[in-house]
Amino acid sequence: MQRALVDAADAPGYPLTSGTADLRAAICEWFARRRAVPGLHPDAVLPTIGSKELVAWLPTLLGLGAGDLVGIPAVAYPTYDIGARLAGASSVVAQSLTSLGPLTATTTPKLLWLNSPGNPNGQVLGVPHLRKVVEWARRHRVVVASDECYAELDWRPDETGDLGGPATPSILHPDVCGDSHDGLLAVYSLSKQSNLAGYRAALVAGDRMLVGRILELRKHAGMIMPAPVQRAMAVALRDDAHVEVSRATYRRRREQLLPAVEAFGLRVEHSEAGLYLWATRDEECWNTVADLADRGILVAPGSFYGWAGTRHVRIALTATDERIATACGRLAP
Repeated sequence: MQRALVDAADAPGYPLTSGTADLRAAICEWFARRRAVPGLHPDAVLPTIGSKELVAWLPTLLGLGAGDLVGIPAVAYPTYDIGARLAGASSVVAQSLTSLGPLTATTTPKLLWLNSPGNPNGQVLGVPHLRKVVEWARRHRVVVASDECYAELDWRPDETGDLGGPATPSILHPDVCGDSHDGLLAVYSLSKQSNLAGYRAALVAGDRMLVGRILELRKHAGMIMPAPVQRAMAVALRDDAHVEVSRATYRRRREQLLPAVEAFGLRVEHSEAGLYLWATRDEECWNTVADLADRGILVAPGSFYGWAGTRHVRIALTATDERIATACGRLAP
């Protein structure tokens, strides 16, 4: 990936906002090979400058504004809510379809965010759940955006599942949405699977009409992935070996840290995928944060991720092997 970046460094011209033909082909190949999503058209995929900017600006790019609602999970990456606010819209917690209550023209979200595997809680949504969401959204003309950035880091025993790729299913999988991607967008990032956060390499794919609209506005806004990053991203998407190495590293750290956290008296919930342990001691999260800080261990308070997280903390697997081992020692009774 680094060599590809260097080889493409002579890039005096403006890059394509849509991505090179090679990059779009690599994205389509990756979806077919790793997510069991066949037949994506190159016009239905788009590179983005990391996934966070796409999450933040998607409501605006879709034309949402004052009076519109964006559905978000009860515990969620804060940028889902921030994106609604940037557009002048409002967010509403939609942990389940029934939680929205009776739907009217003013209470039906225009956009619904899913996050599987979830950040911070590592929860994976199965095919039956996703299928129900898609059927509901199509009945009510709601766009569904599925943030799937941790999909390659699924720690459940059956990692490859029956889907031909990692066990975490995509919103675009045929078992979920049939033969149509209408109204659906999948968001993915190489920050996690490839440790490329510094490259800002991500993508959105799905409904060809929606992707086309997003592309048109991104052209005018100058949201263009640099040409050398486009080259490196195509290389990364076609190489599965480095992903297996990353996954093995994080698995090793998780297998060390999980029993240490539990021995310390924390109960780990969900956390079947992703880069975090979502843990609770059935107390206000800041008390847990302080107790761990006294032992030189820094964690994120669950309240950062919404009211439903106020009794949890998020513990990351992203420290070095040495620091993970040190943390395990400090957690020992």
